[in-house]
Amino acid sequence: MALPSPAKDSYALITGASQGIGEAMARDLAKLGHNVILVARRQEVLQSLADELVGNHGIDALSWPADLSKKEDVDEVISKMAKTRIHVIINSAGIASFGSFMEQDWEYETNQFQLNATAVHRLTRAALEQMLPRHSGAICNVGSAAGNVPIPYNATYVFTKAGVNAFTEALHYELKKTGVTCTLLAPGPVRAAVIPESEQSIVDKVVPDFLWTTYESCSEETLNAMAKNQRRVVPGPLSKAMNTLSQILPTPVTAPLIGKFYSKMG
Repeated sequence: MALPSPAKDSYALITGASQGIGEAMARDLAKLGHNVILVARRQEVLQSLADELVGNHGIDALSWPADLSKKEDVDEVISKMAKTRIHVIINSAGIASFGSFMEQDWEYETNQFQLNATAVHRLTRAALEQMLPRHSGAICNVGSAAGNVPIPYNATYVFTKAGVNAFTEALHYELKKTGVTCTLLAPGPVRAAVIPESEQSIVDKVVPDFLWTTYESCSEETLNAMAKNQRRVVPGPLSKAMNTLSQILPTPVTAPLIGKFYSKMG
């Protein structure tokens, strides 16, 4: 198995663990018997999840509150990692913006780049510093199907995710025969299994339920892919269709069409 077995002195570190894909993967890893380290901004949410996982699965769960868009917070997480045996890392934290690039809030855009790209870059290296000497470990970076295509009105997000996609797949090949694996999770639209009608977006209402990927199914498919040392996992039918079309259709066709849709989301 390419996914390391649970061990009393080892931890799976998950960023973005307070919600979405990160939370689902933290739950599944704990269910498999892994001790977990939960990283996100909201201390109360993290601690509540940590307490729940300890109670339900008898594992150790640590909460490390951090805003990974801030250099000093990433520094602190890396310092803690150096003192902890990390055998799995899931870089799931991320944010997005929609609309004209020049009309976006610049602080938000730069924070988005620091969180989606720089933090992933730094935390992956910090994990490898201890995994490579042990010849054991598993890395999963969450990119996006959006990183396959230039999407107008989503420019900063696709900039970061295209980088994560390529970086992770490059490492997948670079790390072969080291005992350390690296898998890219490149989802398309992902959402909760059930969304109250009052909270549904126009996309939720237009796209049929069976086409969506839920956080839970995304986590399950990703962990299975990591166990097989797959290079890329694209969960769900809609994500797979987007991934295939991005490889077949030329950019001059896809970019304007997708951009027209994204311009309305801004």
